[in-house]
Amino acid sequence: MSRVHSSPGDRSATWRPYPFSWVPAAGQRHATAASGWCHGERVVALCGAGVAAVDSAEAWLWWTCPRCDVKAHELAGVPMPGSSPVVALRWAGAR
Repeated sequence: MSRVHSSPGDRSATWRPYPFSWVPAAGQRHATAASGWCHGERVVALCGAGVAAVDSAEAWLWWTCPRCDVKAHELAGVPMPGSSPVVALRWAGAR
């Protein structure tokens, strides 16, 4: 579970069961290896995009970036729901 930090210097630890956190940015929910982020901070998403974090309640309801979703499932060792890993990668546009 990721947490928006209230100040740029706040990097306090939170519970992270996997080596990624979710961050709303660029109109989607992205996953990032960054351990913490602040509103407006640029992070590199698992899909490879450099995005600026958004701190709003509505942003958490945005669609999940499909490429980040596939990468997050791979890192977690959990198959994509309802499909094999090969189908999931093709669905996300990976080659």
